[in-house]
Amino acid sequence: VADLWFIYSKPVPANGRELWTLFLQCSCITAVIGGLFYNWMFASLEYSWHLSIAMAVSFSLLLLLTLFLVHPARCVFSMIMPTLGTKQGRKLLLSTCTMIVVVNVLPNIISNIKTILQVIQCICKNSSESLLNSTALLGTAAWEFGDAVQETSNSINIHRPMNGHFQFSLLKNSSLIYQQMHLAGEKIGMDFLAIEVLVKDSVRVGNKLVAGFSMLYLCFESTWYLKNYLTNLRFDNFYITKKLKRLAADRKAAHLLVSPSKNLLRPTGMKLSREELMLCLVQAMLLTVSLMLMLVVVAMDHFAFSVADTAEKKASQFSMVPVTLNIKYNAKIGILSSLLEFFGLPSKELPLQDFKGSYRHYLIFSSAHCRISRPTPPNPSVLLAMGLLFCILYATVFLQTYAHRLCRKIAGSFFESWEEKRALYLYKKLSRKHKE
Repeated sequence: VADLWFIYSKPVPANGRELWTLFLQCSCITAVIGGLFYNWMFASLEYSWHLSIAMAVSFSLLLLLTLFLVHPARCVFSMIMPTLGTKQGRKLLLSTCTMIVVVNVLPNIISNIKTILQVIQCICKNSSESLLNSTALLGTAAWEFGDAVQETSNSINIHRPMNGHFQFSLLKNSSLIYQQMHLAGEKIGMDFLAIEVLVKDSVRVGNKLVAGFSMLYLCFESTWYLKNYLTNLRFDNFYITKKLKRLAADRKAAHLLVSPSKNLLRPTGMKLSREELMLCLVQAMLLTVSLMLMLVVVAMDHFAFSVADTAEKKASQFSMVPVTLNIKYNAKIGILSSLLEFFGLPSKELPLQDFKGSYRHYLIFSSAHCRISRPTPPNPSVLLAMGLLFCILYATVFLQTYAHRLCRKIAGSFFESWEEKRALYLYKKLSRKHKE
């Protein structure tokens, strides 16, 4: 492995064997990266398979030529690999977690909201139908009242009407009300479906934009690191490396590294500098904000299920509301009362038969014939997957620091002469501080 890495990191192969070894190494790397790139585009970003294959083949050929011919490009690519498992990997895991929430939680929320709307529609339908049926009490009361008037008129031989019944017209056809309620429910359902499709499409487009930007930023960051490494001796130069130890031993100044400064770190140690710790805390805070937003969506799912389940259970337990219609009527008939009063004679009134009636009806708010879908409970595996993914995400926040140190070691193995200059610069700096 050391020999293969030595050939891979050399600027120019020394002979034909090293040349063919380098070509086989670059070919194996591009084959693996091309397969991962195809799977990433097709499975994660949801591009078509033919476009994914075309992009993967083109990217693999371009990567093969670049790695084989350009020595600094091999260094940049090698530095991308460890950060791919931390920064870019964190973005991919966060994107995956977002897709899990969108695909599994949002449709469940929409389904439970539809159940709530079905309960409301059922209550409105049954209550309006029961209310319309209650108007039949007026018809019954009017007919019986008409019978009482007919009997009273029959007892008086002065005038007999042809029919003493009142004609009371009722709206028996309630299909218009049901049609309007059905259209309103369909419109609300279509609105929710449009919102669900819009959110899913927005998340897909956002994932593609974030993925493209992240890859470009990852390449730029590795290139920027290599540029600063090769142009600035002070850049990221506070590690006690093997070259620094050898240099101090050759000059008999090993005491400089016995009690190193607080600003110096061992590249293989677990200790974090103040700058590294602050960067980790900032990344953890941003990750916590994303976690809180996703937990809000999951909480909305549980709340929608709770409301839908309560509404579905309570709808069948609504009690019937009794409605009572009381009619009380009494009247008197005065025969020529106005004329008798004109002559000052006492008027005579004939009392009619009193009428009293009581009619009962029950308003019904729910029915067993209502089509109400069962509320869908939240999927517990979604919360479990989110917890597992975010544990990995928080781990990558701190692994990012050690990946950064690995990048420095990779750059030093590609440019050994420059690494010696950096070690000499750090040694002189430590010697000057020790003398002071």
